[in-house]
Amino acid sequence: MERNPIQRLTHQLSRLPGIGEKTASRLAFHLVRMPESYVRDLAQALLDVKTQVHPCSRCCNLTSEDPCALCRDPRRRDDLLCVVERPSDIVAMERGNEFNGRYHVLHGALSPLDGIGPNDLKIPELLRRLESGAVREVIMATDPDVEGDATALYLARLIRPLGIKVTRLAHGIPVGSELEYVDHATIQKALDNRREL
Repeated sequence: MERNPIQRLTHQLSRLPGIGEKTASRLAFHLVRMPESYVRDLAQALLDVKTQVHPCSRCCNLTSEDPCALCRDPRRRDDLLCVVERPSDIVAMERGNEFNGRYHVLHGALSPLDGIGPNDLKIPELLRRLESGAVREVIMATDPDVEGDATALYLARLIRPLGIKVTRLAHGIPVGSELEYVDHATIQKALDNRREL
């Protein structure tokens, strides 16, 4: 039986990550109520993202310009490179306005159980960037999970022989949290990464 347009839209929306059937249904009915101009703009934005966005030739971040704005920014340090798993990680790093170096996006993390190996990530592109000799420190900002840790260790083994300092973002207790509500693994990481006052 062929589905009606609302059911088709609900089905497509529910395929998005983090969107369940109920949320998809609410979104579909919301879109039905919106002016046609809004829906056309939304549809065009979706098409534009698919046709105009591509990886930056330098950092592999998603962009509609090449190189991306971050790679073109002359105020950023060329000797400091932050390696992240996803383009959305750059958004999170930039939110704090603390980091002024360059980025490299791997587009994933090593995960043998999921069939993701070194050749599935943007590791060759990273190593090519490091050949210039401009980078003095690589900051591993992969997720603090098994895959992120494995990826950071794997990359460190490849990068250290090049004479480049490799560091890892500290893991631990979030600012503003109360110790009694922090899980055991986070407390352990905080203890491991403690520093002298």
